[in-house]
Amino acid sequence: MTDLNRGIMKFRGADTYRAIVLSSIVVLGAIALLVVWALGAAYPSVLP
Repeated sequence: MTDLNRGIMKFRGADTYRAIVLSSIVVLGAIALLVVWALGAAYPSVLP
């Protein structure tokens, strides 16, 4: 068991590779969406 199973992540399976990959996809997707939104707001003629 890794040391990730502590703090607010005190549930079974919190440190599995599936949970880590899923949460990182969600976080990186949200960051990408915010970057695209910010570029679209700053440069409306560049992005569709």
